[in-house]
Amino acid sequence: MNDRNNILLKLNILYILYGIFGIVIIGQIIYLQFFYDKELIEKSLKSTRIYTSIEPTRGDIYSYDRKLLATSVAYFEVGIDPNCEAITQKIFNENLDSLAFCLSQLLPNKTKTEWKNDLINARDSGKRYLKFSNKLSYSDFKKMQNFPLLRKGKIKGGFVYQKKYEREMPFGILARRTIGTVASEGRKGVGLEDAFDAELRGKAGYTVKERLPGNIWMPVEDAKYVEPKDGMDLITTIDISLQDVAETSLERQLIKHNAEFGTVVVMEVKTGKVRAIANLKKHPEGYYYEEQNFAIAHAIDPGSTFKLASVIVAFEDGYANPEDLVETGRGFTFFFGKKVKDSGDAAYGTISIARAFEVSSNVGISLIIDKYYRHQPLKYVNGLSRLHLDKPLGVVIRGEAVPVIHKPGQKEWSKLSLTQMAIGYELQITPLQILAFYNAIANNGTLVKPIFVEALSFRGKIVKEFKPEIIDEQICSKKTLEKIKPMLEGVVENGTAKNIKSNQYKIAGKTGTAQIDYGRNKQHGYHSSFVGYFPADDPQYSCIVSIYYPRENGFYGSVVAGPVFKDIADKIYATNPKFHTSSLNATVGKTVPRAFKGNKAETQKVYDWLKIKTNAERIVNTDWILCNKIDSTVTFAPVSFSDITKIPNVINMGAKDAVFLLEQLGLKVIIKGRGKIISQNPAPGTEFRKGDVITLTLEL
Repeated sequence: MNDRNNILLKLNILYILYGIFGIVIIGQIIYLQFFYDKELIEKSLKSTRIYTSIEPTRGDIYSYDRKLLATSVAYFEVGIDPNCEAITQKIFNENLDSLAFCLSQLLPNKTKTEWKNDLINARDSGKRYLKFSNKLSYSDFKKMQNFPLLRKGKIKGGFVYQKKYEREMPFGILARRTIGTVASEGRKGVGLEDAFDAELRGKAGYTVKERLPGNIWMPVEDAKYVEPKDGMDLITTIDISLQDVAETSLERQLIKHNAEFGTVVVMEVKTGKVRAIANLKKHPEGYYYEEQNFAIAHAIDPGSTFKLASVIVAFEDGYANPEDLVETGRGFTFFFGKKVKDSGDAAYGTISIARAFEVSSNVGISLIIDKYYRHQPLKYVNGLSRLHLDKPLGVVIRGEAVPVIHKPGQKEWSKLSLTQMAIGYELQITPLQILAFYNAIANNGTLVKPIFVEALSFRGKIVKEFKPEIIDEQICSKKTLEKIKPMLEGVVENGTAKNIKSNQYKIAGKTGTAQIDYGRNKQHGYHSSFVGYFPADDPQYSCIVSIYYPRENGFYGSVVAGPVFKDIADKIYATNPKFHTSSLNATVGKTVPRAFKGNKAETQKVYDWLKIKTNAERIVNTDWILCNKIDSTVTFAPVSFSDITKIPNVINMGAKDAVFLLEQLGLKVIIKGRGKIISQNPAPGTEFRKGDVITLTLEL
């Protein structure tokens, strides 16, 4: 009996244990089914699938006449899932050789055998992704889409790809700093790319990616997809041909004078539109490159270009007139024991204020300001403030330096400050701020803000236009303007800038030669500058050239900076039709200019403007023409560039058309000289491979 009871007890305990175990299992199933399962799935999805942002296409940046300055070029990251479910071993083997061969032709960094081994190893090891290239161009991507196996797409052929974008500048370094870059990790954004980042960037979309073995992420074919919204395009005020002249001329002078850095800005007088802005600095290896926007961010003693402000203040306050005399003696004087002297061995004696300005007499200008403002220096400083020289311009590009003009009572002010400021020392002002001031004089006293952007557009339609902004309708009286303008012309006609005098048009402006770190017991260099406008009788453009630390072949502003101003002014005067309307009207009908080989539409545009008839309407199905001229008749003949395996003949074409044509073929172009193309290397008809370099030699 006892044995039977013991057995029954043990069986009951066992049943109870089984019951508890069953209840636990059932409870666990219920929990997993109704509670834990959702959490598990959610966590699983988070760990194996992620929402991935799809970057929109960043807007392009154009010059004022719609030449492309910056664009986002599409590249593709491409690869294969060699263990895609649809790729059986038989299909894999059948396509292996041909796929490896095609890859070796398009991506010659590996041989056919190497590509074949990579494909085999990836499949045998169970890899779900073998990358072919991280940066495949669109044209090469289209070729790869037709490769064996890959042509079946992602599901059936395992072809995996993702589009990416990189910023490229078709004109290279031209205006690079002004165009700028967006902010990245550890680096601030600069220029227009930064200033208009929100408009250019657009709005991101998204898709879902799945994690494969090896921590590789691949887009999920049927996942939710939100289309990105592309960014707007930015149309700048930059004239790329003028930009080229500005940078080339500036670089030439920097090299000639072994200078440290320099800047040039060209602006339209009426609108404030900046047509060119160049900033170059000497690299330790000897060449010049764009590192900083000195025109906007570099505030320094302006030197003698500031004398214009001093003279205007004295004229506005009614203390002086251009014909008033000042005794400059033997070319030096003293203020509280501090010697102020004129440049070189100049000894002008008794001269008018106008003449003192023309020859940039430090003695003459400082004596005038000391005479009238020694006992009321704040009045002089307030006069400068009325000219807005103590305020930033508020330009759209970030990094503008704030002008520094000290006032009486500040710790920086001394008894020498007045006469030093009179001739452009103890001040910190940027080149762009000085230019805006001179531009206001050219603009009959109206101070306009320099602007760098004309419009925002989206898919060819203007979304927003940027109008000229007036800072002050009248910075000084008309009476003062009538006095000061002839003095600015006199600087070029009879003064320190006679070397840039033109026989075709008049220039008005002022030279500047300032000692950097003057009076600070440091080894000093020079800041050489010229600022002015032209044509003086009907100002259309203003320009400033500032070159810092010239070490060879002179340091005066007239010698170092003046020639750059003259190069730019000559270029504008020679190429701008508004300056030659009368002469053009006189010659049209008598002399018919001949074009050579080039783009049909643009060539026809020129002949239309000249009111010369051509046979353009009969030339169809071609973008390229050869121009023939017999007497007063112009005819076009079609030119074909259909053989894309050989280098075309671009001799006698312009650089713009030739570069467009050659780069479309995948060639890298190097240009030497200016004008029309007189030779090319390799020669026309030479077979080439994508990426080959061709050198074009141009001559005027």
